[in-house]
Amino acid sequence: MGRLITVDDLKKHYPVSRSLKEMVNGERPAVRALDGVSFELEERESIGLLGESGCGKTTTGRLILKLEEPTSGSVTVDGQPIARLKGKALKEFRKQAQLVFQNPFDALNPRLTMEQSLSEPLINAGAPKAEFSDRIAAVMKQARLPRIKEVLPKYPHQLSGGQLQRIVLARALILGPRFIVADEPVSMLDVSVRADILNLMRDIQRESSLSAIYISHDLALVRYVAKRTLVMYLGRIVEDGPTEEIVLRPQHPYTKALIAAVPVPRVDQDRGPLPIKGNVPDARRPPSGCRFHDRCPIAIARCSVEDPALLPSAPGHRVACHLVAKA
Repeated sequence: MGRLITVDDLKKHYPVSRSLKEMVNGERPAVRALDGVSFELEERESIGLLGESGCGKTTTGRLILKLEEPTSGSVTVDGQPIARLKGKALKEFRKQAQLVFQNPFDALNPRLTMEQSLSEPLINAGAPKAEFSDRIAAVMKQARLPRIKEVLPKYPHQLSGGQLQRIVLARALILGPRFIVADEPVSMLDVSVRADILNLMRDIQRESSLSAIYISHDLALVRYVAKRTLVMYLGRIVEDGPTEEIVLRPQHPYTKALIAAVPVPRVDQDRGPLPIKGNVPDARRPPSGCRFHDRCPIAIARCSVEDPALLPSAPGHRVACHLVAKA
């Protein structure tokens, strides 16, 4: 497998309104949604971006798809910086990179039938109209949508959430992308159909050369679909490694806290207080040093003044913590 995507020191800061004091002092406050993220995605690899709301995982996905422009840093696909893509090159990139939306009820135009929704990407890509029927039938079969002739003339309100998410997935796959970004792909679905959709997405990736980035706050979901996991906190990656290794042997205090917060299905088992305190700090004014130090149960003086680098702690495993032994 070769390297498909390289994310290098990616930052995204959103300017916010200034107070009178900030205007007088010449300050320009901004929400630091992403503040120096770097990682790679290999061909046919599946990775998970895991963290609480506001950690920057969705912003990372949007920047990789070029739905927004970064404040600084770069994203390259096959060694080509996507920031430079324009015209035909950008149109070609849009075919290769697709998004699976979180809410299938909002992802589809209520005025279009399923056939029209699936035809739109083909129209935008300039595909021959004579191919539409065959390509739509093929991708619906891939998404395991039975009774194709019955489904195609229907509108979104006439289908279930599970059927709609299969349509959303089929639409993302119809142009034959090289990678997809799935943002909380089952969070809006009933529990009864979540496993079916996750199994479908995992099977599609196994059967094709597709790479995938799964964005979620749900550790169980990421563990099920991603071979590698990046744990994010306040705009940065704090741990990166094989998913099973992170779940069974977490090294960063924040990762340990996330795993400790997973409910135990036994009312007689007391896990005690969570090893974390306080709330997530204001992203406009993140803490100095390690961004987790003010909530960390094992922080030392060094943590509040020195920002830890994301360094290898074991083969294929990186951690940003002063108290974790480096390889």
